[in-house]
Amino acid sequence: MTHSPRRRLAATVAASSLGLAGLALTPAHAVSPNLVVGEVYGGGGNSGATLRSDFVEIFNRGSQPVDLTGWSVQYWSASGTTPQTTALSGTVPAGGRYLVKEADGANTSATPLPTPDATGTIAMSSSAGRVAVVNPAGEVVDLIGYGSASAYEGAAAPATTNTTSVARTNPCVDTDNNAGDFATGAPAPQNSSTAVVDCTDTPPPPAGVDATVAQVQGAAHLSPLNGQKVKNVQGIVTAVTSNGYWIQSTAPDSDPATSEGVFVYTGGAPKVGPGDAVTVAGTVTEFRPGGSGGNDNLTTTEIASPTTETTSTGNPLPTPVVLGVDRVAPQQAVTTDDPGSVEKTTHTFDPATNAIDFDESLEGMRVGVRDATAVGPTNTSYGELPVVPGQQVTAQRSRTGGVVYGGYDQPNSQRVILDDPLLPRGAMPVVDTGDTLPGDSVGVMDYGFGNFKLLLTSQPKAASAGLQRETTSPQSNNQLAVATFNVENLAPSDPATKYERLAGQITHNLASPDVLALEEIQDNSGAADDGVVDSTATTDKLIAAVKAAGGPAYAARWINPENDKDGGQPGGNIRQVFLYRPDRDVTFVDKPGGDATTATQVVGTGTATTLSASPGRIDPGNPAWTTSRKPLVGQFLFRGKPVFVVANHFASKGGDDPLFGRWQQPTRFSESQRHQQAAAVRGFVDKLLAADAQANVVVLGDINDFEFSRTTDVLVGSGSTRMTDLPRTVAPSERYTYVYDGNSQVLDHILISPALLKAPAGSPGPAYDYDIVHTNSEFHDQDSDHDPQVVRLQIRGGR
Repeated sequence: MTHSPRRRLAATVAASSLGLAGLALTPAHAVSPNLVVGEVYGGGGNSGATLRSDFVEIFNRGSQPVDLTGWSVQYWSASGTTPQTTALSGTVPAGGRYLVKEADGANTSATPLPTPDATGTIAMSSSAGRVAVVNPAGEVVDLIGYGSASAYEGAAAPATTNTTSVARTNPCVDTDNNAGDFATGAPAPQNSSTAVVDCTDTPPPPAGVDATVAQVQGAAHLSPLNGQKVKNVQGIVTAVTSNGYWIQSTAPDSDPATSEGVFVYTGGAPKVGPGDAVTVAGTVTEFRPGGSGGNDNLTTTEIASPTTETTSTGNPLPTPVVLGVDRVAPQQAVTTDDPGSVEKTTHTFDPATNAIDFDESLEGMRVGVRDATAVGPTNTSYGELPVVPGQQVTAQRSRTGGVVYGGYDQPNSQRVILDDPLLPRGAMPVVDTGDTLPGDSVGVMDYGFGNFKLLLTSQPKAASAGLQRETTSPQSNNQLAVATFNVENLAPSDPATKYERLAGQITHNLASPDVLALEEIQDNSGAADDGVVDSTATTDKLIAAVKAAGGPAYAARWINPENDKDGGQPGGNIRQVFLYRPDRDVTFVDKPGGDATTATQVVGTGTATTLSASPGRIDPGNPAWTTSRKPLVGQFLFRGKPVFVVANHFASKGGDDPLFGRWQQPTRFSESQRHQQAAAVRGFVDKLLAADAQANVVVLGDINDFEFSRTTDVLVGSGSTRMTDLPRTVAPSERYTYVYDGNSQVLDHILISPALLKAPAGSPGPAYDYDIVHTNSEFHDQDSDHDPQVVRLQIRGGR
């Protein structure tokens, strides 16, 4: 499973800040510097309408003319996702207007529009819709959503009728709040012949209401003043970025539920610095990061289109709230019954009980983490580091100091993700799990991509805990070592160092297992989507690297997938591959007939139980495997004793609600497919055990689900054919194969059949010896994002 965090802070605004969910466009500025929507009318030619045609009027509020080559007007219905476009041409002078005629209505006797400057054919709604002005780069320069529109700036403008349009109350003013900028009235279209307006003497927007920072934030996830203009908001500038700055009140209220910090969005480089005392006026808005895919994210409260007065400089910054000392986060994300969106007014905002509310109550404030411990490695691609405070953390810890995700009710709510956009490039310490950051790591609390993040304002120092990669014990002469390892999109084009390091892990850390199921082996051309599906080059390169590292000469078996049918990185055609050791008297039972689309069957009974094809695939036509890897099954002999191995790579968790997202409790949308996949694999195992109750069966691989999940329960089964999920058998402090956002968790599994729980008579030692070998997930220089694991088995039975 992979994830791709992105930055919230940039010189541009993400699409969701304009309410553009579902629109395949990129906004350029929160406030348009030139062209804006001046008026929209969709009732043309309808019953009672005085005008024959729908129209959009554009106004140039800038100081320079705008050449319209490549520009367009785009229209969506209130909740539609596909735009209709009218191309523009000509030039709009500073202060000038431009009239775009759209579709005529049925009443052709109604009054025609003034001569339009551009003509389209869009039949617009008379009551609700969305209109955008789009520049040649495909960026939304201005947007209006009116009526019941699902996208808008700030808040939606009022609904229109057959006899009313929605028009900008002052054409020179754009506050990025449709509700405040527009009003309804009789349509009054104006074209380019209209006299220009001088915007240089435009009076400022209405002053708004006096408010404190706490009143702007409110005791809720959405500001009670959202969409309203405020003034006399006072605070000290605590941090500055490329498109705004944070302020924090020096006269906080007595309510810990209301944050005392807020972000002021300027849209460009601000003219203030840390320590400045300022008085701010502007419009309260809610920014939802993530663009069109940000629906799951919480918002952050901002003051947009601000006017800023600096009253003094050089002031001390407010003292940060130190987590684990001044305040301690509760254990649960949300403890109430499923309320849906926490932004609903029915959600009881309770920072003392709900961690998501606790973090919200600190949004925009200076926050510190004292003597932080890293609970995951530094993500050097994005400059992020998950940590927990050095004290008052009540969670299951891993042996190395991480936090183990042991259940859906254990979201690791005391974790904080440190982020570096306010630091110089490369300033985030590069650390591994268990390393510490002595002292206070201080920044401002922000939110992005499913997590609250502490944007550091000074570089912390790191102290190494000396984490070392684990090495497992080698198998004894009478043990069969079976392992699984997700090698993360291994392609022939990967650098030689990746092959060398993976080979070193296989040879030394995994002690050269006898059978190794690999996941995410790409085809011979890697991510190039060129129709190639064979992976001989990739597999041979890894086998050669193992041999060069002093390991055995592995043989390999796999099934090539259909092109682009198994998900993963586009073009990569990832699949599972068996490596095995002939030098250890491990034989693969080759049976022809296995291919990408043919289902392997169980044939025979008792000691004659075998497969119709080996290697083969389990039920590849089952819809459960749509855009997902099909299970690879093979029959092995270890010194003449049969072992059936099923290698899996189930569907990823992509699309699930984040633990700290808008929707609580989070919905795990992806798991239903894994339940179906588990049922298909379990059904095949049941056929094997029905044919031979003493069959030696190993099911393993990247299951992409937790040991406590229903997916695993389905694989385990019940009764006399119950499989044993080996991750469940180890101590909780060792129970993880992957670290995601600071949660050490199990995604990879090995399960064994009942026969493998009993050692052969007279055999020394236990029936099995299992080890999760922590070599990757906790390290910043990981060779894969997964840890491998191995089970050493005493094999019963024979021919």
